[in-house]
Amino acid sequence: MTEKDKPWLFRTYAGHSTAEKSNALYRSNLSRGQTGLSVAFDLPTQTGYDSDHVLARGEVGKVGVPIGHLGDMRTLFDQIPLEQMNTSMTINATAPWLLSLYIAVAEEQGADISKLQGTVQNDLIKEYLSRGTYICPPKPSLAMITDVAAYTREHLPKWNPMNVCSYHLQEAGATPQQELAYALATAIAVLDDLKGKVPEAEFPAMVGRISFFVNAGIRFVTEMCKMRAFTELWDEICRDRYGIEEEKFRRFRYGVQVNSLGLTEQQPENNVYRILLEMLAVTLSKNARARAVQLPAWNEALGLPRPWDQQWSLRMQQILAYETDLLEFGDLFDGNPVVAAKVEELKQGARDELALLDQMGGAIAAIEHMKARLVDANAARLSRIEASETVVVGVNRWQQGEPSPLTSGDGAIMVVDPEVEADQIARLQAWRQARDEGAVEAALAALRLTAQRGENVMAPSIAAAKAGVTTGEWAGVMRAVHGEYRGPTGVSASLSNRTEGLEDIRDAVNAVSVRLGRRLKFLVGKPGLDGHSNGAEQIACRARDCGMDITYEGIRLTPDEIVRRAQEEEAHVVGLSILSGSHLPLIGDLMGRMQEAGLGHVPVIVGGIIPDEDARRLTAMGVARVYTPKDFQLNTIMKDIVELVEPGAAAA
Repeated sequence: MTEKDKPWLFRTYAGHSTAEKSNALYRSNLSRGQTGLSVAFDLPTQTGYDSDHVLARGEVGKVGVPIGHLGDMRTLFDQIPLEQMNTSMTINATAPWLLSLYIAVAEEQGADISKLQGTVQNDLIKEYLSRGTYICPPKPSLAMITDVAAYTREHLPKWNPMNVCSYHLQEAGATPQQELAYALATAIAVLDDLKGKVPEAEFPAMVGRISFFVNAGIRFVTEMCKMRAFTELWDEICRDRYGIEEEKFRRFRYGVQVNSLGLTEQQPENNVYRILLEMLAVTLSKNARARAVQLPAWNEALGLPRPWDQQWSLRMQQILAYETDLLEFGDLFDGNPVVAAKVEELKQGARDELALLDQMGGAIAAIEHMKARLVDANAARLSRIEASETVVVGVNRWQQGEPSPLTSGDGAIMVVDPEVEADQIARLQAWRQARDEGAVEAALAALRLTAQRGENVMAPSIAAAKAGVTTGEWAGVMRAVHGEYRGPTGVSASLSNRTEGLEDIRDAVNAVSVRLGRRLKFLVGKPGLDGHSNGAEQIACRARDCGMDITYEGIRLTPDEIVRRAQEEEAHVVGLSILSGSHLPLIGDLMGRMQEAGLGHVPVIVGGIIPDEDARRLTAMGVARVYTPKDFQLNTIMKDIVELVEPGAAAA
């Protein structure tokens, strides 16, 4: 019988509600054949806030598991032997801290720390560009990335200290060439900084431990070629820029989550086929095959997947790996002229982008440029869908279909119990009361001094974890020492060149503005910790191109800040974007503040992944319009804004 290659690691991205419930989910998934863990953390954990912080309200346990201290991490991995596990932690700004907690728990289990395997994502540059869970400015953030790398070189030789993450770049609209170039530019910035922190003789091995986390979209032939281009470009950079002679240290090692951007709320059962085709892009070519694959669930455009939904995605991987003959053959595409030509086209486009970034001083210096390019690319993508130049089945073609029995009835999606937040806060407060405050203060002082001196923060972070320091306290030290940062929005004040087809809306905006005595003012806000800003950016850009006076200041605002800004700007309409599931508490708070501020007459519109029942509750609060992913026609939303300001004006 033909000997098969070893399959990739099977993962599902999981974590929700509490450490205890997430632990039960992990152990269940492992018992069903999952071979690695991929931990999703909630937004307060990702952005360095304790669960009782004002900005954490409504966000606790929503998009991942809350980890506030060593006790939470201990519970998360209860009965899971970390020495035998391969764990991926999707964490960035607080990566040194979460890795410190992981190490502390492993030591409690009696593990040999040198045998720990896994990765922390730890890519802050893509956070500035697309995901938004950054804390500190770029330069100290880069230093913390390389602190983790230098520490793992010495103590965790099997650990990947960073996933260069192009996944969210594609989610933000990046073209394949941009995804290649921006990810590789990030890796270059990290390696350039790391060279000064490790012995010269050890540097090649450290290059070999940088891994990547990528996206695979529905154009699976192009995506497969993109992965071959990634493999060849990384080999080229390692060899020519860094002089890495050993082939094994130049190998492009990557994990993948296939595209969530293309998952549709309409006819969501079609997403099963999309996920399968996207998985093929990263498994068919042996020479560019992923080391680990995690698949979204078919219903992620609707809400939090249930364990059964995750099991379905796991079974998809297992069928491909074990029932088909894929792993019995060498690379299926070597020597294919069509593939070779496409790979070369992608490589040259990426080289051109990299050359431009080099001229600008590298990835750190070019953050604002890259962000603006991504916003423009995403606008072009959405315009093609709106115009049906890009066909999305069930969305802009063949919309009529049978109702899905998979989405009917109670329990069709998983809902986080609203009591979770109160329970988590109670446990956090109990943890604080039970710990040795003297030990905590000493640990925080040592951490602060190390950060001020520019030394490696990992050792004092591990000591702080063992002393009982909380996530918010650790991040508070980093904020105090390095300052906070607000990334560029990528939304220019200038009109784009994509105003064709907007004439009628522009005329309506102009007419209403004349009658108002000033330009129609539209305030776009993102309350809470949700950093998925793509939707808000595109709404702001389209409103600008329609002639509205827009204000969009980016992510992570409190309801109070948004209301005060609406007062100052004398906004005619307020638009809110929330994709984290925290819409009910945050918007309830904001609507109350609008009334108190005398702004009850100002229409509020809301967009996000919002179930029908929640939409009805928002409407009952006074929200004028609720939009979900099925509302992809941005011009319709623009007409609604005009109509809300002056009924009948949009149709005039």
